This record gives sequence, structure tokens and C-alpha cells, in this order.
Amino acid sequence: MSVELARYTTLGTGGPAREFARPGSIGEVETLLRRARDDELAVAVVGLGSNLLVADDGVDALVLHLEGELASVSVEGELMRVGGGAANAVVLHRARAAGLGGFEFACAIPGTIGGGVWMNAGAYGGDFSQVLQRALVVTADGTGWLTPAELGMSYRHSSLEHGRVVVEAELRLHPRDPDAIKNDVRELNRTRKDAQPTNRRTFGSVFKNPDHDLSAGRMLEACGLKGHRIGGAQISPKHANFIENAGGATTADALALMAEARRRAREQFGVELQHEVEFLGEISLPPL
Repeated sequence: MSVELARYTTLGTGGPAREFARPGSIGEVETLLRRARDDELAVAVVGLGSNLLVADDGVDALVLHLEGELASVSVEGELMRVGGGAANAVVLHRARAAGLGGFEFACAIPGTIGGGVWMNAGAYGGDFSQVLQRALVVTADGTGWLTPAELGMSYRHSSLEHGRVVVEAELRLHPRDPDAIKNDVRELNRTRKDAQPTNRRTFGSVFKNPDHDLSAGRMLEACGLKGHRIGGAQISPKHANFIENAGGATTADALALMAEARRRAREQFGVELQHEVEFLGEISLPPL
């Protein structure tokens, strides 16, 4: 079944997947991956579609959207067992209800557990590597548990590749007063809302923060890029490390903005910004 992926991305751009499936169990994922291998078809996973830029021409791959038990959440003492398709917001809500702290940083990450593990997502000083005990990963050749070290987790990175699907994760949290969690999350959300375009269609942060005194956002602001527009996409007037769909945007528009931002950062600061957003399909940025 071919499905337009624009409806599965927070930016709202991207073409169709060659095949699309909504597995609800580990067994279904295993079957789909083996079939894709036999058909020599690439595999990718789309969660809530944040941190994702999909080619306008579509993706010649089997795209999975995890549902059912693969989006479930359960609590066992200080351990949370969560499906790869579970939304971070749902997991955080259940953690607070259970009086478990340590996952508050995820209130700023509008994605799923699988995506969080994939890129070691983080915010406000926390990231997935700090709370992940192990992840269950399915490939066409088998299924097994991997630790953060085995996943090669580092700043906004893991060694996971397309075709390796995070179907479950165990998060090791710690006891904390639910009201304290609620208050911290409220403050973090207020900080995020004040600084970021949370009411606009974006895919989240565009570039990783470089090894520099300035963050990526501050650097691009200094380059005069706030509000810069190409086609239907614009660099957010509120935060220069975000690209908004200002109406009718395409992935090509977003890529053109990213290329211009990298060019100016290199020209003005001598820094080569690296994109944080994941690319899906035959798209890339031109070399500097």
C-alpha cells in the first residue's frame, strides 16, 4: 500500500512510500523485515514524524508505523517497559502518575521512544542514553536486546541504521514526587514555548549545536536568517534553528534554506553545521 508521507511528518512535506505497513506486534515486524530483505526493499520507520525530512519524490522503501502492543506502556517498579511506537508524551504522563522521575526532559521532544533511541534525542541537559537500560531491536536476521553502549549512543546519535527497528525499550527511572515532576515539566514547557515556534509546523531543531561559543540558533540569528523564506518554507522569526511550513512548503524549499544557512555559517563563523534532522529518501545537502 502506497501512502503519502507528508501526513506523517510534522513539517507536512514529502512524497509517497513505495510500501507502508502498520505492524502491531514484534512477530509482524520480523515477518515484514524478512519479506523486505527477500524483495531487496529498504526499510524505514516513521513515528510521529518529528525530526524527519522526507523526499518530495517519495521513498523507495517499506515504511513502518508501529502500533498496538508496539506502542504500549507499562510500569514495573522503577522500570518502564515501552513500545518503540509509544509517544514520549504518553510515557512521561505514565511516569509522573507512577511517581517516576528522570524523563522530564522528553516533554520537549514531540516524538516516539523508537525515534528517541534512534537519535539519542535530548533536551535541557537530559537524553535517552541517561535513562535507557536496553532496547529490543528487530532486524531481518534476528531480534535482540542492546545496551546504550552497544547502540553506540552519543550526542544526538546512535549506530542504528534503517532496517533495524526499535520495537521496545526499558527505561530505568527513579522515584520522585509527581507534583515536583509536574512543576518541572510546566517550567520546561513554558521555557520551550517562549523560545521556540511550538505553534507552527516544523520538524524541530535543524542543526546540531556546534563546538562553538554560539549555539546553532544564535549563530544563524547573527547571520541575519530569522524570517528568511524560500518558497513555502521559512526560517522561524522566533528561533533561527527552526524551519516553518509557512504555507505550501516542499522538502526542496526546506533543503534550500538549510543549504543557505550552512553557507552563511561557514562564511561568517568558519563552522560547518551538521544537520540534526533525519533525511528519508534520495535527498542530501550540497557540499560546502
